[in-house]
Amino acid sequence: MDALAFLAYMGWPAIICLVVGLGLVIFEMFTPGFAAPGLIGITLLILSVILAAEDLFQALVMTLIILVILMGCFLLALRSATKGILSRSPLVQRRESRTEDGYISVQDMSYFVGHVGVAQTILRPAGVADFAGVKLDVVTEGEFIDAGTKIQVTKVEGPRIVVCRASEQTA
Repeated sequence: MDALAFLAYMGWPAIICLVVGLGLVIFEMFTPGFAAPGLIGITLLILSVILAAEDLFQALVMTLIILVILMGCFLLALRSATKGILSRSPLVQRRESRTEDGYISVQDMSYFVGHVGVAQTILRPAGVADFAGVKLDVVTEGEFIDAGTKIQVTKVEGPRIVVCRASEQTA
């Protein structure tokens, strides 16, 4: 049975479900949304297979054909998002967010390196410390430090503030 004879054999309800289902799933690939068109499209595609297939073999063949069509459209959508018309839309960020441009992902706490403060809680190894009225979550290199002990910031790694006991010269 060739493709046109099979389409004629499918019947109008199955053909309409197939075309509308493919259209909705492809529409969902190219537009951001809440997945409603995609879910309705998948439901219509399943319904078209149920309406058209006489046996399991026909259902599998139809499902495979639908998957190949959708895979091709998905690859086309990916290409469009990277090099095509979607890459020029406002939905795709074209520039890199750099620190030099004023973008920061984590608040820069490197200012506190070298500052001396007081452990507000037991640091085992994480806890809270006070640096001249500024309370910060800090972590030690593994040692336990009692509350009330003078500590010093040794390094800052992103949001992680590393401290150690303050030496007698800095205290």
